Amino acid sequence: MDVLYPIFLYIHILSVIISVGPFFILFPLIKKLRTASGDEMQAHLGTFRFVVWLAKHAGHVLVLSGLLLVFTGPWTWDTPWILMTLIILFCSLFFLARAFSPTLRKFDDEGHAKTALAQKLQRAVWIYLGLLMIMLWFMVGKPYLWFG
Repeated sequence: MDVLYPIFLYIHILSVIISVGPFFILFPLIKKLRTASGDEMQAHLGTFRFVVWLAKHAGHVLVLSGLLLVFTGPWTWDTPWILMTLIILFCSLFFLARAFSPTLRKFDDEGHAKTALAQKLQRAVWIYLGLLMIMLWFMVGKPYLWFG
């Protein structure tokens, strides 16, 4: 198992990069959504949906590789930074499911103001990135919040 741990760690880190990185391209895209219409807007919405889809599926790899790291590595389930990461992970999964798709669907309705929807998306991206950065801090910093 000593050989597997670095492989799982590499996969875990790569999945973090794939989960977090694409969200930074959404800020200029959100700016364009405020004024886009027709095919241009659909293209931007398609890109946004793809980023959310990519993050979701990279998150599956992230969770699976994290589980494998706990099973093959020196950490246990009662380690404080692992528990806090899991709590924030569940919060971020709930947030991801509710923050983006419903708002993206409203862009297709004529009755909604694109500027307000774009502002809502921008706020959601910042919140989601904040949750991801907190999880990243727990995984990298490994703070001892209590003794377990």
